[in-house]
Amino acid sequence: MEPKIQTGPVSRELQMKPVTKKKFKYKSLLTYAAFVGPALLFFLVIQILPFLMGVYYSFTSWNGVSSVVEWVGLDNYKKIFTDDKTFFNSFMFTTKFMFAAVIISNLIGFGFALLLNAALKTRNILRTVFFIPNVIGGLLLGFIWQFIFVKGFASLGNMTDIGFFKMPWLGDEKTAFWGIVIVFAWQISGYMMVIYVAALQGVDNSLLEAAKIDGASNWTLLTKIIIPLILPAFTICFFLTISMAFKIFDLNISLTGGGPFNSTQSVAINIYQEAFQNNRYGLGTAKSILFFVVVAVFTTVQVMATKKKEVEA
Repeated sequence: MEPKIQTGPVSRELQMKPVTKKKFKYKSLLTYAAFVGPALLFFLVIQILPFLMGVYYSFTSWNGVSSVVEWVGLDNYKKIFTDDKTFFNSFMFTTKFMFAAVIISNLIGFGFALLLNAALKTRNILRTVFFIPNVIGGLLLGFIWQFIFVKGFASLGNMTDIGFFKMPWLGDEKTAFWGIVIVFAWQISGYMMVIYVAALQGVDNSLLEAAKIDGASNWTLLTKIIIPLILPAFTICFFLTISMAFKIFDLNISLTGGGPFNSTQSVAINIYQEAFQNNRYGLGTAKSILFFVVVAVFTTVQVMATKKKEVEA
């Protein structure tokens, strides 16, 4: 006898399942596209497409205005490495500035975080006060500090006769360098402080109390327990400060404009002048591509090194 095929309600449900699964997958795909699609589209149009166009123009001698684009191959890159001393000097300045700014900004930010993590009645007010400089625009902040360095410090120097205030802060190569570092650290330390405070609040207090009972000093608590536990925060803060310091433009151009005699010219200003003032857009984009590679290498090495420390800790 042949087996009977059931055609009741159960078989109908089994027949409907594949259709329902397909509909569910189609709806899920539409949902993902609705949420991710606009962001992906803007990312492609604003980030990826201009980057690819920049790579193309770096192999041309385009002046940024003319409709004629002449292909020159690697000539722009050869010129950077052989004839352009200004770019090399600006890169050396930016690298020195990056190391100084990263160290000082993170030390101040971490110090503020340790202070505000304590049981202070005014810690909420202090958090706001320390974070406010990060809200102010870079150009406006630069002009404010330019007035402080030029007019404010000079007036204090005349009143108090203290040599610190009488120095030519923006008129000398060494003092101008440290002036830019001071303003950058003053602006960005509050942002780093917020990240460090969030990390410190995630530390288990029972570990600290147990270490205190065992006789650990405050320095031991900081170096052996607190810092190893919040190493991911250091990874993030170092990454942010390295990239921000390398790409400094607005503070630099509003404080010194790259002077005196291009001694404080950052790479970003050099690229801007090459492309939009000298009308050598192809050479400027070639410099920007090299700059992108250098920043990517620095940040990648930093993240790998700090991540390795996290695993060891």
